[in-house]
Amino acid sequence: MKIGIVGNYGNDNNGDESILYGILQQVKQTFSVTSDDITVFSNNTQQTSARYGVHSYPLYYKKGNLYKTFIHTYRNNKQYVSNFDLLIIGGGGILMDFYKREAHLYGTYAMMAKQSNIPYIIYGCGAGPLDTFSGKISIRVMCRYAANISVRDPQSKKLLQSIGVKKPIEVIGDPAFTLKGDRKDYADKPTKIGVSAVPYYNANYWPEGNVAKYDAYVTGMAKNLDQVISEQNVHITFFATKFPQDVTVTKDIQKKMQHRAHTEIIEENLVPERLLEVTGEQDIIIGTRLHSLILATNSETPIIAVSYHTKVQDFMSFVGASDRCLQMQDIEDDEKALSKLVGKLSSNWEQSIAETKQIATHIHKEAMYGQELMKKAVTRL
Repeated sequence: MKIGIVGNYGNDNNGDESILYGILQQVKQTFSVTSDDITVFSNNTQQTSARYGVHSYPLYYKKGNLYKTFIHTYRNNKQYVSNFDLLIIGGGGILMDFYKREAHLYGTYAMMAKQSNIPYIIYGCGAGPLDTFSGKISIRVMCRYAANISVRDPQSKKLLQSIGVKKPIEVIGDPAFTLKGDRKDYADKPTKIGVSAVPYYNANYWPEGNVAKYDAYVTGMAKNLDQVISEQNVHITFFATKFPQDVTVTKDIQKKMQHRAHTEIIEENLVPERLLEVTGEQDIIIGTRLHSLILATNSETPIIAVSYHTKVQDFMSFVGASDRCLQMQDIEDDEKALSKLVGKLSSNWEQSIAETKQIATHIHKEAMYGQELMKKAVTRL
C-alpha cells in the first residue's frame, strides 16, 4: 500500500514537523506500512527523507507567477499521486488564503488525486483566514470531493460550513496530539517555566514588519517575564518550535530583562521528540506558538497562552482553558499579566496538574479517531 502526505513540511517549523511525525505514526499503525511506503511532499525534500526515511518530492515548483507554479506542480507531481492508494492533505493551518498560495496549492493536489481516481482526505487541518472569492471556491471544491474531512477545532468547522461545505466535518484535534506521553514526576510547586516566543511584527515575520510594534511586544514580554521571576521565584527556559526565528526573538526579549541571569535559551533546532522532552522537563509552559502549547499538553505540562493568532485562542477554547489565554495587548498593558496566571496555577497546583492530565487524555483520544477516518477513505473504494 502506498500513502502520500502533503502539508506545510520541511520549513524548520517543528510544530508542523510534530504534525507530520504524528501522522506518520498513525499511518504506520493503521495500514501496517513502513516508511518506504510513504511519500511526503516537502519544502525540503532532503531533510524530510533523511529525518523520516520516507520518499519526498518538492511541494511545489515556483515558475514566475502562481498560475504557472500550480500548472507546473500539477504536471510534475501527478505522476506520483496517481500511484498512491490514499492521499492525506493535512494537517496544520493550511485551509487559508492569507498568503495567497495555500488554498490553491492544496486544491491542486486534490485535483491530482481526483483526476487519478485516488481517494484523498482533508485531515486534522485548521481553517482560516478565508477572505478571497477564489480561496473560498478552491477550498469548497477540495472539500466536495474528499473522502472525508476533519479539522482541529470547532471554529474551523464553522468556517468551512459558512463558505458552503456540505459534507460532514469531524473535529479530531491536531494530529500532533497522537504523540501523548504519560508524565509521572511533578515538582511540589512550579519552579521551572518554559517559554516559546514568536517574532511578532519582526521585519522578517508575520504579519508584517513594524519596528514599533515589535519593540512594544518584546518589551512587554521582557517586563512580564521579569515579574514572573521576581514574584514566583522561577527559572525560565526559552525554546524554539520554529528555528532560527524563535531563537532570535527570545534573545531580543532576554536582552531587555533585568533578571536575565535566571533565564537560559536553548539554541537548537528541536525535532518533535526533543520538543516533547523539553516541555516535559518544565513545570509550566508559557507559549505563543500553537505547537508549543500542543506539545506541552502532550507531555502533560500545564499551559498559559499568549495569543498572536486566532488559532491560539481557538485552541485554548477547544481545551477549555480560555481563562489562561492572554492577548498581545494584555502583555503590553499589564506587566503582571503573566505572573498573575502563573500564581493562579501555582496556588491550585494539584488541581492544575489533574486538569492538564484530563485534557491530554481526552484530546489524545479524539486525535486517534483520525485512524478510523483513514481506514474509511480506503475501504470505500
